[in-house]
Amino acid sequence: MFHFAELIPIVALSIPLMAIWTRHQRKMAQLQVDSTAEKAALYATSNAQLEERVRVLERIITDGGYDTALQIEALRDTRSVEAARSPEPKIN
Repeated sequence: MFHFAELIPIVALSIPLMAIWTRHQRKMAQLQVDSTAEKAALYATSNAQLEERVRVLERIITDGGYDTALQIEALRDTRSVEAARSPEPKIN
C-alpha cells in the first residue's frame, strides 16, 4: 500500500531542485537574449556599411561630374599593375 507520508521527503527535496533548475533556465534565456541583441547590432552595423557603399556607387553612376569611363579604365589599370606584380608567368 502506498503511504502519502513517503511523498513528503520527495516533495521537500524536489522544491529546491525545481528552484535551481528554474534559475538556471532564466539565466540561459538571458544569455540567449544578450547574444541575439549582439548579433542584431553587428548585422545593423554591417547593413549600414553596405548601404553607404551603395550610396557611393549610386552617386558615382548618376553624378554628371564624374567620368565613369575614366574611372573604369583607372580600375583596369590598377588590376593590370597588380597582375604584373604577380610572380606567376602568364601562359598564352
